[in-house]
Amino acid sequence: MTTESSAQQHDQHLNYQQLGNGEHIVLIHGLFGSLENLNMVAKHLSQYYCVTSVDVRNHGNSFHKTGMSYNELALDVINLLDHLAINRCHLLGHSMGGKIAMQIALNTPAKVKKLLVADIAPIQYPAHHQPIIAGLQAIDLTKVKKRKDADAQLAHYVDDVGVRQFLLRNIVSNAQGQFQFKCSLNNIEQGYQQIMQANQADNGQPFTGATLFIKGGNSDYILPEHQSSIAKLFPTAKAKVIQGTGHWLHAEKTVAFNKVVTDFLAS
Repeated sequence: MTTESSAQQHDQHLNYQQLGNGEHIVLIHGLFGSLENLNMVAKHLSQYYCVTSVDVRNHGNSFHKTGMSYNELALDVINLLDHLAINRCHLLGHSMGGKIAMQIALNTPAKVKKLLVADIAPIQYPAHHQPIIAGLQAIDLTKVKKRKDADAQLAHYVDDVGVRQFLLRNIVSNAQGQFQFKCSLNNIEQGYQQIMQANQADNGQPFTGATLFIKGGNSDYILPEHQSSIAKLFPTAKAKVIQGTGHWLHAEKTVAFNKVVTDFLAS
């Protein structure tokens, strides 16, 4: 089964894609990403589960709306689950998507069977995306005839070719052949401080369901000093490290990542 909603920017529900049948699992991408980022994970899991991949607000083909707090981002997903009549599901989020997944588990624990968090901790991070935001905002789309033109402009701000290629997926051509941003740069910039915030249990209750943190061996997003913050909010949490990977662990070692996920879900 494959279904895809065609939510437009002002629709009330997040854009999503569904694959497979069985128990429900929801996949949530990271900052400046879209549901396509987790395609290889979704494809694998759809052999065993009904996989719902979402575009977070201000990303992909979802609606544009101010506010990027984790309570707001979690509620967007919860509203979609209610719309799709998904009462309980597993959750898997990468980076910012991991923080959204954690917030859903903290806010509505009854909806979450198992929680998987890929390379992020529930802590406040120092702001570190300013060059990316500045670079994207500096792109003069009137001078972009092909994606390579946008890449040349972005290269003044972002050195890493792989990061630029990822970011430039946000630029698409319209029916007239003009390039435009799919994501809402302004809303993301305005909400950036919220995106860096720590997760909080507003009711003071931790999430006691089965939880797995998956860390990239070379990534510094999850560090030993984050352990107490994780244990406080997710007391049953276990951790897996995928060696030889950075923050993009699901893309760098897809087979290993998928095995970790399926083993945990089946345990």
